[in-house]
Amino acid sequence: MQEALFSTQAASAGRVFALDSQTLIGIAIQLVNAAILAVGLGYMLYNPVKDFMRKRTERIQAQMDEADAALAKANSLIAEYDAKLKSIGDERVKVLEAARLEAAEESKEIIAEAKKEAERIRERSLEAVAAYRRRLEEETRLYIIEAASLMAQQIVAQTIDDEAQTKLIEQALADLEDAQWH
Repeated sequence: MQEALFSTQAASAGRVFALDSQTLIGIAIQLVNAAILAVGLGYMLYNPVKDFMRKRTERIQAQMDEADAALAKANSLIAEYDAKLKSIGDERVKVLEAARLEAAEESKEIIAEAKKEAERIRERSLEAVAAYRRRLEEETRLYIIEAASLMAQQIVAQTIDDEAQTKLIEQALADLEDAQWH
């Protein structure tokens, strides 16, 4: 092995860059081999690689189309939900307005019913006061009749003269004036 190394060193020691025929033939053979290999590989690999790249491009384009369709669908759903939210907001306003109007009507009905009830209570109170007044008038009339009959009994029971009779009448009138009148 050392001998092969020394022989290589000895042969190339005399020249720096040898462009002899052997080197040129080796280079030409390598170029022809590379060209044949490139052409052969081109025929063998060009169509499969071209098909692979076409399929890959189609797959990527299909994914982009699907993404665009999904984005369009998402945008339409967003628009639909926005419309629904707006309609819900409008519906909420309508429901609140209807509830407010219904509450106002119900409030008016309650107030009207309360006024009617207050009027009925007032009428019953007036009737009670009128009945109480009639009862008092009747009691007063009965009291006056009783007082008059007592005076008549006293007058009849006593035989008195005019002076005593005048005195009794004045006393009875004084008693009537002192009595409480309601």
